[in-house]
Amino acid sequence: MSADNEKSTAVADVQPQPQYSTEKTEQVHTVTESSEQTGQSQDQEAQQEQQPTQSRAARLFAYMKTRDFWLVLILGQIIALADISSSTFSSLLSNAGNSIPAFQTLWNYILLNLVYTSITIYKYGFKKWFRMLYRDCWRYFILSFLDVEGNYFMVLAYRYTSLLSAELFSFWTIICVAIISFVFLRVRYHITQYLGIFLACGGLGMLIASDYLRGANYPAQDQVKGDLFALLACTIYAFSNLFEEFMVSKRPMYEVIGQMGFWGMFINGVQCAIFDRSSFHGATWDNKVGGYIAGYTIVLFIFYTLAPIMLRVSSAMFFNISLLTMNFWGLIIGIQVFHYSVQFLYPIAFVLIVIGLFVYFIMEGEMGEAKKPWLGKDQEGGVDGIGTGRRAQQTGHAIV
Repeated sequence: MSADNEKSTAVADVQPQPQYSTEKTEQVHTVTESSEQTGQSQDQEAQQEQQPTQSRAARLFAYMKTRDFWLVLILGQIIALADISSSTFSSLLSNAGNSIPAFQTLWNYILLNLVYTSITIYKYGFKKWFRMLYRDCWRYFILSFLDVEGNYFMVLAYRYTSLLSAELFSFWTIICVAIISFVFLRVRYHITQYLGIFLACGGLGMLIASDYLRGANYPAQDQVKGDLFALLACTIYAFSNLFEEFMVSKRPMYEVIGQMGFWGMFINGVQCAIFDRSSFHGATWDNKVGGYIAGYTIVLFIFYTLAPIMLRVSSAMFFNISLLTMNFWGLIIGIQVFHYSVQFLYPIAFVLIVIGLFVYFIMEGEMGEAKKPWLGKDQEGGVDGIGTGRRAQQTGHAIV
């Protein structure tokens, strides 16, 4: 080989090689990374689309699987029994010739004040209790005033209007609760809750129809006046229930009940002195009447003690539709006390109301309605106590 050929060969050996393979490799890596990123983004989008569906599926029957749900159902029926028992004692007092609605309720407020204000002072001390009284007295005065006047106007409604007409106004309480909750407390109901309310109200309609068929109605003394009193009472009840739900979610239960008893004692006492004075002197007083008043006070005390727990762990709406079973329990009591007869629609109506209570909670999460929208995402604006959302977040159970 010549020297020139050797030089050319050496030059050829040191010449740079084409970069086609490297560039192609880089392009392949780039395309691969791009396709992987596209695939990941598509997977993320798919997961985001599936999350609402999975969330809805997870919430379906979630609350019904908890212990709190069954306790709420039982608690609602105990409260309904206490409420109808107080009405039974009122009827017994009326049958004995006594019409003293403000006086007989006064003892309940006195008992609530003695028990729960004493507990509040024990917990707070006098200095903190007076500070609370100075700061929040106007709130508790309004709450107590609504409670006292709701009870008073409902008694007047039953005095002037017919039984069936007064029962029909129970629907108005539920409507008012729904509207006030939506506007002031930012509560949003879903379709299954509306369906549950509809079924429960349908059960109430059957109860009213059954009362009509068995001739339980009585003539009205003044239909227009009585209906206006019933309308006013049901509206006041709606505001009272929602205000109490708001207060017990933010303040200790013993404080709220104690203040209701404290202010209710004064408001009801003044009302009793004005309106029941003449009836008081003409009333019949014996051991039987004393027993009726004592029984009325005890069952009403139970009602006022359990109602705040119910309002904490559920809502004013569920509280009111739970009370729709009162007529059924009233019939059971009336069979023994007043010798009522049973109509076939009553058991059907009771079952329909209970089905409505179940349907109401179909789409609720594990916390149910213990999580209040006005207390913040983590319920940081609420108090930690029995039945509250904060208790449910910490222990997994709102009640026990």
